[in-house]
Amino acid sequence: MISTVTTSTITTITTMVDLGVILGTVAVSTLVVLLCARELAAASNGRSPRLLARSLNASIVPLIMVFATIVIVKVLDILA
Repeated sequence: MISTVTTSTITTITTMVDLGVILGTVAVSTLVVLLCARELAAASNGRSPRLLARSLNASIVPLIMVFATIVIVKVLDILA
């Protein structure tokens, strides 16, 4: 009984860690794409691209916070 519980707990933890790595990778990739799109839009001449560049900040700011959290967790993991 204890062996079964331990095995299922380890499997669940491993799956959740893998899911976290995948979601972190997706978040960072999305951040890079949005930052590139914002820079390209900001460099364009015209009202519409500049409006797009400003509106992309609504999605970039939370992703920067996610990225900072990922970096802090990794640094703390290395130091521990």
